[in-house]
Amino acid sequence: MTTEPSFKTPAADSTLKVGGFELPSRLIVGTGKYDTLELMRDSLTASGSTAITVAIRREKMYDRSGQNILDYIDPSRYVLLPNTAGCYNAADAVRVAKLGREILRALENPGADWVKLEVLGDTKTLLPDPVATLEACKTLVDAQFQVLCYTSDDPILARRLKEAGATSVMPAGSPIGSGQGILNPNNLKIILEYLKEDDPDYPVIVDAGVGTASDVSIAFELGADGVLLNSAIAHARDPVRMSIAMKHAAIAGREAFLSGRIPKRLYAQASSPEEGVITTRPW
Repeated sequence: MTTEPSFKTPAADSTLKVGGFELPSRLIVGTGKYDTLELMRDSLTASGSTAITVAIRREKMYDRSGQNILDYIDPSRYVLLPNTAGCYNAADAVRVAKLGREILRALENPGADWVKLEVLGDTKTLLPDPVATLEACKTLVDAQFQVLCYTSDDPILARRLKEAGATSVMPAGSPIGSGQGILNPNNLKIILEYLKEDDPDYPVIVDAGVGTASDVSIAFELGADGVLLNSAIAHARDPVRMSIAMKHAAIAGREAFLSGRIPKRLYAQASSPEEGVITTRPW
């Protein structure tokens, strides 16, 4: 049974390169659903991430007490990745992406040049609408956006999105906020094979479904270049501690991938040398 990736693996690690961005951390974390903005700020810091995503569709950037989320995000420390969360058709997603670009240009943040595209199919599953996603991706690429495209774990659609010009394809591990982890590792392997076949540096980032740190490690062990998550940290009993766990899980998974795991075997294989043993085999 082979467990080695079918695409070329790098000899040494490097930073995560996504379009014109070079990120020291391979984790991208969200800013939503924290109990307080102070807790969000501390969790972002603990994660070690240098890129954070913000939902631009919010009508206002203030919480219940009137605090502005941007007052808790150091723009000199983070590249902001605007996202189109909550959009259910291509037209809305494109409109929100353009709004995000203008907001970040006003903040003089380099995140104005990219967008995480999310076009959802329905409110129950929050799975992406494949047709509308592809349509919006093409439109945003034509508008000179670097598009990081949230999609399902369908390898064919992933290939179509790359062909449409997506800067990064972001297959879901499982439905958004479900915490189910990587449900279909085989599809993720196929996506990595397809997208990296003649382009080994093409960034594939697993987005959605992470429930705990081991899910992050698995994504990296499979060969993902990055992981984007939010709920697993924001909804943890101790978000700051979970952020630390995610940071270490990302490092562990990436290092394991680069090291190369041993093959899975049906039968045991002795780990000690058999030369010169004083006992005999039972058969």
